[in-house]
Amino acid sequence: MSKPKIAIVVGSTRAARFADVPTQWIAKIAKSHADIDVEIVDLRDWPLPFFDEVASSAWAPSQNEVAQRWQKKVAEFDGFIFTAAEYNHAPTGVLKNAIDYAANEWNKKPAGFVGYGSVGGSRAIEHLRLIAIELQMAPVKSAVHIAWGDFLAVRQGEKKLEDLEHLNQSAAALVNDVAWWARVLKAARAADAIAGEAQAA
Repeated sequence: MSKPKIAIVVGSTRAARFADVPTQWIAKIAKSHADIDVEIVDLRDWPLPFFDEVASSAWAPSQNEVAQRWQKKVAEFDGFIFTAAEYNHAPTGVLKNAIDYAANEWNKKPAGFVGYGSVGGSRAIEHLRLIAIELQMAPVKSAVHIAWGDFLAVRQGEKKLEDLEHLNQSAAALVNDVAWWARVLKAARAADAIAGEAQAA
């Protein structure tokens, strides 16, 4: 079986976003993990409109062409790490919208989170954990929380994320968890597919 493929989803599209810094940092750590392949997925490259389909794609095919391509892209991956900015105690609207534009493509795959903000994006991540559960994902316990002091130090150029050992440790734990669950769930999905084919024969 091929190595699990993990997407690092950039959860902000603002021109002045901080997201590129933790994205490149966690991608470097994830790419050093021998058991997974890693790809950065930037929501700037997926200009989805605000959700306006007749129903979730779980119930009716999406009509929007970008949405159709987005669903195919999500389906390529075996697990996800989301960067999570926190706006008003919640994840960004653009990330929630992108999540809503897919459905079955998220199912039975792990989700991990790298949050940043006043309390390390923890409130945004809690929202995202609940959303992930509704989508039958497996949100992992380990997470990265870049708290306000570290965020400002990095934003102002006083430090780099790789200089902060407590964050490096959290990142390693997060990647290990996502990689383990991705491998296990990939095998389970493959077994389900084989069983389904046998029943149909």
